[in-house]
Amino acid sequence: MPKLRLDELLDELQARLDAARGTRDRVHSLLEAVLAVGRDLELEQALRHIVEAAVTLVDAEYGALGVIGEDRRLSQFLPVGVTEDQVRMIGSLPSGHGVLGELIRRPEPLRLARISDHPASYGFPAHHPPMRSFLGVPIRVRGKVFGNLYLTEKRGGGEFDAEDESVLATLAVAAGVAIDNARLYARARLRERWLQASAEVTNGLLSGQAEQDVLDLLVTRSAEVAGADLAVVALPLPETEELEVRIASGLGEQQHRGLVVPVDGSFVGAAVRTGGLVVSTDVRKDPRITAGPPRWEGLGPAVAVPIGTPEHGVRGVLMLARAAGAALFGEDESAPLLGFAGQAAVAMELAERRRDSERVALLQERDRIARDLHDLAIQRLFATGMTLQGATRFIEHPEAADRVLRAIDDLDDTAKTIRATIFGLRLRETGPAATGLRTRVVEVVERASRTLGFTPSVRMTGLLDVTVPAETADAAIAVLEEALSNAARHAAARSVEVTIGAGSELSLTVADDGVGLPTGGRRSGLANLADRAAALGGTFTARSRPEGGTELLWRVPLPAG
Repeated sequence: MPKLRLDELLDELQARLDAARGTRDRVHSLLEAVLAVGRDLELEQALRHIVEAAVTLVDAEYGALGVIGEDRRLSQFLPVGVTEDQVRMIGSLPSGHGVLGELIRRPEPLRLARISDHPASYGFPAHHPPMRSFLGVPIRVRGKVFGNLYLTEKRGGGEFDAEDESVLATLAVAAGVAIDNARLYARARLRERWLQASAEVTNGLLSGQAEQDVLDLLVTRSAEVAGADLAVVALPLPETEELEVRIASGLGEQQHRGLVVPVDGSFVGAAVRTGGLVVSTDVRKDPRITAGPPRWEGLGPAVAVPIGTPEHGVRGVLMLARAAGAALFGEDESAPLLGFAGQAAVAMELAERRRDSERVALLQERDRIARDLHDLAIQRLFATGMTLQGATRFIEHPEAADRVLRAIDDLDDTAKTIRATIFGLRLRETGPAATGLRTRVVEVVERASRTLGFTPSVRMTGLLDVTVPAETADAAIAVLEEALSNAARHAAARSVEVTIGAGSELSLTVADDGVGLPTGGRRSGLANLADRAAALGGTFTARSRPEGGTELLWRVPLPAG
């Protein structure tokens, strides 16, 4: 009897030692899991490691981590233990119904011997592996439920016990800290990328880079940083309540590029009206969009932010959108967009001030050149002409005298040309003609290049800024805009040549290598060009070029003198 009693005590001691050793090993495993999870700074990697550690600690066959979205549904679901082939056969991942949704509705630990016994359970989809036992705990980050850990099918056919629940709850606390650190790291990285993008845009503007190139850079960088599938920049049209989509890049860009939309009734207009960030969970169904043709097919979440402020003037709107079904723009992603757009607006303001300073310096230089031409060149030409004129009475040979007289006439014409040049240098007009015909032609061609997809070649001859009256210049600009618009819409051209010259008449030629003039097609636009020429006493012709394409020739007479 004493020996039997001793054997029982030894067996009991051995069992307690084994339990203590198992508890020690489990605590060590838990500590290792906590340390391993805490080392991850990339959020996606941290979430994956959390699930893998949970499966190992409680000896489960399957595990998953579900991230709860803004709509109280599972926005992300990371399974472990299920092969990729099984995932494809099962189909759509869970969104938060049944027992999984029970943890969302009641964020407390849930342990079940059989999943099917719970009232919220309604079975598994086809090709889903069998699962009986279940253990789930919530993960909290700064007091807010971030998601849930789900473990199923205890190995060996047993059930999850209270110790498993305690271990998993401890891991969930550590996971919350790890997730918070990963989110802070991701937020810092995102802010750094926005700052880098802002520095690129600012440097581009202040270094004298073309505004169009800088806007392209603005679109490219913002789409990259925010992970957007479509990026759009819309600029306000002068003296209107409308916005023109100047740049569109990404999904459905052709439907947006070049569109003119009202401020009231458009998504980009809502950003102008509010003067701040505008967010849409599904831009296809956004009630603020009431104007314009449907153009949001395939898109979902969207965000728009004004470039500038209502107090200092809105210089444009930056809009980003993701494909339908993609993740919403979170606060961490959209909040830095305000600062990015604000810095872009400041950079645009500084660049405009720099251009104004350069323009003033240019005008001052023009004044200096005009003074030098008047005080030096013209006076010398006059003196030379008078000397030659006085010398003609000493020339006895008739042919020599005739040549000198022709030289005097040439000097007179040269003086007139220089005077006209001086007048052009000192031109100070207001309104559309203030920049001169040459500059207006360049501006029209630059705008047309966005819809054409390439930049037309331009050749200008003569004193366009001096000899062409304002009315004729306005008509020529309207004709050029119409001709380039027709080339963009109908010609399917790969190149366009613009030639404009001023002499006894103003001639404007627009030639392309497109499909040519349609036979029997509508020509209302060409009729408008002909009417403008006739109103000024000129002519207009349109023909198909022998080598392919179309040539438009618009001519109007110029006043003599």
